[in-house]
Amino acid sequence: MRIEIERVEPAFGGFGFPGSGPYEKLVGRAFGALDPADPRNAVIADIDHAARDSAGLVAYDCDVCLLRPSDPARANGALFYDVLNRGNKVALHAFNDAPRDTVNPAAMSVNDPSTVADAGNGFLMRQGFSILWSGWQGAGTMGGDGLMAARLPVAPVTGTSREEWVFEHSQSPVIAPLSYPAVTRDQAACALTVRQRARDARVPLAQEAWRFVSDGAIEIARPAGFDASAIYEFVYPARDPIVMGIGFAAVRDLVSAVRHGGLEGLGPIDRALAFGMSQAGRFLRDFVYLGFNEDLAGRPVFDGIFPSMAGSRKTFVNYRFAQPGRFSRQHEDRLFPHDQFPFSYAVTSDPVSGRTDGIFARCAASGTCPKVIQTESSTDFFHGRASLLASDGAGRKIPIPDAVRLYHFAGVQHGGGGATANFARNFPFTRHALNPADVAEPHRALLVALDRWIAEGTPPPASRFPGADGSALASPNVADYGFPQIPGAPYPGLVNELAEIDYSVQPPRPIPGREYAVGVPPIDADGTETVGILVPEVAVPRGTYTGWAPRKAGYAEGELIALGAYLPFAATREERLAAGDPRPSLEERYHTADDYVARVAEAAEALRADGLLLAEDVERIVTAARRRVEA
Repeated sequence: MRIEIERVEPAFGGFGFPGSGPYEKLVGRAFGALDPADPRNAVIADIDHAARDSAGLVAYDCDVCLLRPSDPARANGALFYDVLNRGNKVALHAFNDAPRDTVNPAAMSVNDPSTVADAGNGFLMRQGFSILWSGWQGAGTMGGDGLMAARLPVAPVTGTSREEWVFEHSQSPVIAPLSYPAVTRDQAACALTVRQRARDARVPLAQEAWRFVSDGAIEIARPAGFDASAIYEFVYPARDPIVMGIGFAAVRDLVSAVRHGGLEGLGPIDRALAFGMSQAGRFLRDFVYLGFNEDLAGRPVFDGIFPSMAGSRKTFVNYRFAQPGRFSRQHEDRLFPHDQFPFSYAVTSDPVSGRTDGIFARCAASGTCPKVIQTESSTDFFHGRASLLASDGAGRKIPIPDAVRLYHFAGVQHGGGGATANFARNFPFTRHALNPADVAEPHRALLVALDRWIAEGTPPPASRFPGADGSALASPNVADYGFPQIPGAPYPGLVNELAEIDYSVQPPRPIPGREYAVGVPPIDADGTETVGILVPEVAVPRGTYTGWAPRKAGYAEGELIALGAYLPFAATREERLAAGDPRPSLEERYHTADDYVARVAEAAEALRADGLLLAEDVERIVTAARRRVEA
């Protein structure tokens, strides 16, 4: 309906970027309204229950932020939409190596880009992108300051909602917030259980062990016999669900308006790209699957999308009592309805459920499918069942559409090494050191490749993905996987298993005999993955880099945290033999520090020749390798 800009100010201290010059920041709000009868909106869960204005429309508004070249003539013509992750801006960290938000350490990037330091290496600005963010997640479903959100209506209905908590501490009693207000505080209408692991039987908690402290929270006296990471599950009658699916329409209509002249002073936009990491990547997959890449004039919203580390999952957004922050992992959140078929972009027949569908099903019918680059980490094979992007539920290879490229970052954890310090602070319960290997450098090259694919028709490099490029997937079972016997680091043999789920009951239950085959990338004798893009730090290793990381004692010991581990090599042959480590030591691998750095340079140059690194990043990678050996 309209965009209200509340302030316009110089960005990054007025710094002038080569090629594009200074940037300015626009901050405001977008106000929209939806016709529930429009077939493009009717897919939104509960929109028919939301309040309507005098014109019969459902209104909402959302926060908006735009970075653009101060001189529109110096922009590159591309609108780059960075999907917020729980209200956080991500792209400046993911592509520019910008520092994380010191006010909100959980943020994926700086949330108020103002100083020149906030621009990091300036990559996105040097490319000339106009960068847009907008709130899509309902206000009140996120925590923290400085986050962007949307004000979405509620549906005045009641129903059953389910919560799951893994507190990661042993405090008792503990206050557990509810996502939606309870209809009643009658404990007999609710069920609270605890179990140590997802596969364990649920143990009901007596009414004396918990109580309502308000319509929006309960207090739990934690029982003996369960550690800090036990799983508490609460099923209760709830009311007033947020019509969360409107967030998809809010993105669709804002991006369409901006790219087609709805924001004064923005240079001509001839293409639009979207990037999303983790939750935001799952949002993009859902956005396309639900048909929102077709705007109200029948045009594509995004010409290209770049989901990263989403696995084969979608989001728990377009549902009654949605909880957008949920995502299925090996230990947590395994029964929320966001990870069921379809998984792949191609329309396929699922051997488990018997259904036929695909992420591209709706956009293929409307002619609005975007070009896609999806990147995955090793962690997202173990937790996000990324194998299902390229193989079906029986483990058979499935087609990859011509408009899709899949890339796997071998031996990299979810979020990459750039997130390791942040994760170590917030997840102190992992048994091993976290994986430091990063992906910002190849991500930059792949973004350039996606933009060229759209603007010039130049295809990006072929997919490098287990099961999609002719390589085979491996079984995660201990006996089959072949992980080396590293002292103190036994391979747990766990993945986030998947079955078709019966959601007609609460809590939902996996249907016996309807299990999916989930594969993982193959490994070498060091335990390092061999298929995909091997960033130089992994290709020329100083340790084993894994996408799995077991929890330590007191925190559901042995279950997996959704990150990866780093298991360093011994320095000398004598040291490794004394420890019983089968992996060659550093001195057995590299004759000198210069030998190590030269091999890293060779690996980086090979990726550059394949279009998977930019020339500027080869130098960065070699410099970082020199620092590692001099540390």
